[in-house]
Amino acid sequence: MGYKVAVVGATGNVGREMLSILAERDFPADEVIALASRKSQGVECSFGDKTLKVKALDHYDFSDVDICLMSAGGSVSKEWSPKIGAQGAVVIDNSSAWRTDPDVPLIVPEVNAHALDGFRKKNIIANPNCSTAQLVVALKPLHDAATIKRVVVATYQSVSGAGKDAMDELFSQTKSVFTLDEVENKKFTKRIAFNVIPHIDVFMDDGYTKEEWKMVVETKKILDPKIKLTATCVRVPVFVGHSEAVDIEFEKPLSADEAREILRKAPGCLVIDKRENGGYVTPYECVGEDATYISRIREDATIDNGLQMWVVSDNLRKGAALNAVQIAEAMINRKLIQAKKKAA
Repeated sequence: MGYKVAVVGATGNVGREMLSILAERDFPADEVIALASRKSQGVECSFGDKTLKVKALDHYDFSDVDICLMSAGGSVSKEWSPKIGAQGAVVIDNSSAWRTDPDVPLIVPEVNAHALDGFRKKNIIANPNCSTAQLVVALKPLHDAATIKRVVVATYQSVSGAGKDAMDELFSQTKSVFTLDEVENKKFTKRIAFNVIPHIDVFMDDGYTKEEWKMVVETKKILDPKIKLTATCVRVPVFVGHSEAVDIEFEKPLSADEAREILRKAPGCLVIDKRENGGYVTPYECVGEDATYISRIREDATIDNGLQMWVVSDNLRKGAALNAVQIAEAMINRKLIQAKKKAA
């Protein structure tokens, strides 16, 4: 007997991707429920070759749900995740609401699946920030090999990370530039078309943005609290796919060739690294793919035991929806969850 899975926020970018990935991966679900706010009730969503009609979250009984994939924003998750967890469903939340909670595991399955055992305290598991997820997939095997001391990362994040309205704004602004119409800024603080914006989320007292702070605290929680990390997060006029320029300082020597071989064998990583025109991956090429792509691996001669690399991934998949489904799969594989109907 399979599981009953609810997807909350099913009409959003990530929610739709969750439904798509559940179908793609033949997730062992007997029933999948699409949920959203009351204003989306009755909207149709695709699930494989089926069509699901969205039901209202605030009227739904979760008592027979096994797994709830939550992608409806932090305020909705803060209100609903504890209620859903109290009814016995395991909530895998994509928002930032629970990531720093010490009683909630923050999971990237290729990196720290062992930490899943801690979910029982609240029946909630957190998905990391999209930029963190792909970063730690690439860092983990290298950390195991040579122990990372410090990471300096600059991100080039697509507009889909800010939601559908952000994607619409890039499209409309780009069109306006070509038709010589007025360019309107609604979602972003400055024009995003043919521009880059070094500002994601709110500014904090120390001058970093909250997006940059998230990368620091989440990497420490997922990978190793001893790692020092500094980030500059930039929004770029790309629809889907986050890119990162990563500089790493290790405790032990690690050559570029050794790193390349380690990453080729690592789960979730795909190395495309030829020192020639086009011998690297761009965000355009990663769309719809599950892997974290790693290119431009080279030694940093300015520090002892330093490496630089380029990391690219589909932020709607590994950065959000895919990671959530992989968490659910890991729980099943580790026998941490059992279908309620079967248990009865």
